[in-house]
Amino acid sequence: MTATGGDPGAAVAVVIGASGGIGSALLALLERDARYGRVLALSRTPLAPQVPHGAAGPIELTDERSIAEAAARARELGEVRLVLVATGLLHDEHLRPEKQWGALEGEALARSFAINAIGPALVAKHFLPLLPREGRSVFAAVSARVGSIGDNRLGGWHAYRASKAALNMLLRTLAIELSRRAPEAFCVGLHPGTVATRLSEPFRGQVAPGKLFTPSQSAGCLLQVIDALRPGDSGGVFAWDGSRVPE
Repeated sequence: MTATGGDPGAAVAVVIGASGGIGSALLALLERDARYGRVLALSRTPLAPQVPHGAAGPIELTDERSIAEAAARARELGEVRLVLVATGLLHDEHLRPEKQWGALEGEALARSFAINAIGPALVAKHFLPLLPREGRSVFAAVSARVGSIGDNRLGGWHAYRASKAALNMLLRTLAIELSRRAPEAFCVGLHPGTVATRLSEPFRGQVAPGKLFTPSQSAGCLLQVIDALRPGDSGGVFAWDGSRVPE
């Protein structure tokens, strides 16, 4: 890892998945946010350029040792007040969203859960203890509206829907435990809308005009949602416009 500048005693923000579309946009905005003296950017792939006011380093969501080492680095930088998990997997060269139950495959289900639910859960295991016991702090993970059970009207996309629903339940359960340790802390999910990233690229043809966001637009909205969180919101999932996503 590399680090430059900043006050070691200042508040620290952590972005996991900082090389992705939404993650890199969140990183750029947090770099200009005076509330955070240091920003720790974590990703599977090296970041270039390096983070001017913080540190950059590796993390692998399927390797708990990697997650623990990243958390130890965050602790060294100062008081962690914000952790953003901006990771997710919908498709790649081997994985495609299922249109019917006949397309279900155990390997695809396991991989979706590993990245979309288990990985963020292990991040929470190692990063939630870093949040201070007093004062406002936030742990937030990018989720998806399709992870809502009550809002599911179309079916399909079984692995992605189920893994994001699992993430939402994990966040709710983690929030309950976190409230006992740090009453002013939040643990929430964030729905970024449909963003012009690699994740959404094959599916943009169905997006209504004006509903496809740039990463910067989405990231700005998500940070506004975080700033607007109020008592009782912890454990919920919130869309880019601040509305609560049905469970």
